[in-house]
Amino acid sequence: MGYVLTAHKQAANLEKNVQTPNKIGYLCLDIKKNMPVLEKIVISDFRNICLQELEFSPNVNCISGNNGEGKTNLLDAIYYLSMTKSAFASSDKFTFRHGTDEFSLAGTYRMENGLSSRFAVKMNSKGEKKVRRDDKPYPKVSEHVGVLPIVMVSPADISMVSESGDERRRFVNAVLSQMDSGYMSALQQYNRLLMQRNKMLKDMVMDKSLLEVIDMRMAALAEPVYQARKKFVEDLKPIVSEYYKAVSGGSEIVDIEYESELSKAGLDQILATSFDKDKALRYTSSGVQRDDFIFTMNGHPIRRYGSQGQQKSFLVSLKFAQYEIMKKNYGFAPILLLDDVFDKLDMGRIANLLQMVASNDFGQIFITDSNKVRMSRIVDGLTQDRAYFETSSGTFSRI
Repeated sequence: MGYVLTAHKQAANLEKNVQTPNKIGYLCLDIKKNMPVLEKIVISDFRNICLQELEFSPNVNCISGNNGEGKTNLLDAIYYLSMTKSAFASSDKFTFRHGTDEFSLAGTYRMENGLSSRFAVKMNSKGEKKVRRDDKPYPKVSEHVGVLPIVMVSPADISMVSESGDERRRFVNAVLSQMDSGYMSALQQYNRLLMQRNKMLKDMVMDKSLLEVIDMRMAALAEPVYQARKKFVEDLKPIVSEYYKAVSGGSEIVDIEYESELSKAGLDQILATSFDKDKALRYTSSGVQRDDFIFTMNGHPIRRYGSQGQQKSFLVSLKFAQYEIMKKNYGFAPILLLDDVFDKLDMGRIANLLQMVASNDFGQIFITDSNKVRMSRIVDGLTQDRAYFETSSGTFSRI
């Protein structure tokens, strides 16, 4: 359920499953009973981690250690088990431990039925990726995405402000793909057709009848992608605004503007109009692959007018809003990964933010910080059910 893509059912289903809240916090029944909980992970040759087997608290897990020792790599391994790709690297070749040509990850999760399931990912340098659940392979790797919902907050999120729209689209696609397999399928099909169209333009192979078929199919796929993105932004904006007030304590008004050519016309019309331009450029210059999501503060782009602290406050608010929407959509809280979130933000406000999340309906949380004292001071005030780990050179020990 969630952001379904059939045109005539979409609006009703979205309204049913993801409603814009008047305040932060969705009250869902029996969240603790339904949510997946990572009980144990086994990591082999992933980044700087040689071989580790760790058991976790179902509530809050705190990982401390100096920078560069492997804290973030552990969180990335957990993220990879959910999304079948790294939260950071654009290519899997950067995830292998130095000198190795294969890595494997395995996690034992307590699932919604109270029983445990084992999920495993194995990747080699030839590009062969295998994903299994209880030793049974998925027919398609993409079928696993969304089974173990997850949200990650990281300093790397700053790329969504400082870099191109690619990063912002990647964020939106990752969220919607977890909540709706139909969205992911439509986007994948669209991208395959886009590659085919671009190849024809690059090679100057102008089979008009074939191009018309491709354009028609792309238009049919682009419309529900556009509608899902539009609805997601509508749901996201009021929650981001509320969280930003809690994090920043400021009076700035933050907003998200969704820019898409499809707001003016259907893609078939747009592609027909831009054909001469595309032929000259030798690539497709229009479509949902050009969509952008503009983050603003008091009506101006945060990228230009927001301070470093304001930008980070906005990004933390954005990710916590994602957490709330996913929690509402699934009916249980996703796993939350907080990587170095305390850095450069006021401790009082971060404590308030975590208190809002760590209510009776919060899920499993993983937190990293180089300052163990600072982290424990905040976490110990939230819950007595927590576990502490220290890391050095990719080796972790529970303390």
